[in-house]
Amino acid sequence: MSEQGQNPGVPGSPAREPVFLLPGAVTVLAGLLIAIHLASTLVLNEDGQIELMFWFAFQPYRILLMAHDPGLAVPLLWTPFTHALLHAGWDHLLFNTAWLVIFATPVARRYGAVAMLSLFLVSAAAGAALFAATTLYEGIYLIGASGGVAGLTGAAIRFIFQPILMGRHPETGEPVMLGRRLASMREVFTNPPSRYFTLIWLILNAAVPLVPVVTGQSLAVAWQAHLGGFLAGFLLVGLFERKV
Repeated sequence: MSEQGQNPGVPGSPAREPVFLLPGAVTVLAGLLIAIHLASTLVLNEDGQIELMFWFAFQPYRILLMAHDPGLAVPLLWTPFTHALLHAGWDHLLFNTAWLVIFATPVARRYGAVAMLSLFLVSAAAGAALFAATTLYEGIYLIGASGGVAGLTGAAIRFIFQPILMGRHPETGEPVMLGRRLASMREVFTNPPSRYFTLIWLILNAAVPLVPVVTGQSLAVAWQAHLGGFLAGFLLVGLFERKV
């Protein structure tokens, strides 16, 4: 929320509200995802799309090729991160962008742009690692920001459901909001809202590989990237907590 103040150009008038209420880093990251997808769909032909996926999607089978042709494995240096910038379609992109805006915003406001982007990238890589561990021999690739976004979700869960701490101004004695404390992992599961959200999120994603058993059709959802990213953000967010 922005504070209301005086417009310096017009005495007695309220200050103008900013056009965008999102943190700058969140706006830039969301804009980058949209710009990349827009450019790839409008500029690249079919061959260009194939090259884009070859060089920037995460393809676990490259690990198996390292012994035979190390050159084919070189993209493994960057694709655990760059896959998070690519999307399969507009619905895929818009869903991930909306989820990004919701959960990256509180993380960026609490920890800053560098910490938010670091958690996004590390979580994307963690999601790629779990994806590789479960699909190594299948010859499929991973794209989408959902692993990184899941990490920001896991990080935000550690504090957004906690009660706001109150204190008093040392000079005026007025009550002031001190923010929300980062919950321990035990506290996340003893607080009903955070417990239910976390359990529902984990169960829904863990149930994805069971869908074919029930319906006979598989879902093109990288549940491994979701779980790996979520756990990374959930466990690592404490590294960015300011010491007081």
